[in-house]
Amino acid sequence: MSSSPNPYALRASLLSQAEGILMQRWQTENERVRESLHLKRDADPSFNIDAVVYPKFPTTEDIIAEAEKLYSFVQKK
Repeated sequence: MSSSPNPYALRASLLSQAEGILMQRWQTENERVRESLHLKRDADPSFNIDAVVYPKFPTTEDIIAEAEKLYSFVQKK
């Protein structure tokens, strides 16, 4: 009996891990931007909030690309 997961389970696991990595990265960056925005508005009430650049939410393509990086690492011997 093989101890390695089947290819579908491995791909699903890698996609889930990749999504988790990118979502955590996005949440951390989004929170950093929001906190920075509040600090800037407190220091300067005339601060233009329209100039704030929020992080890009991960797309399906981003998640697949991250999963492919993880898969590449798993395939190394």
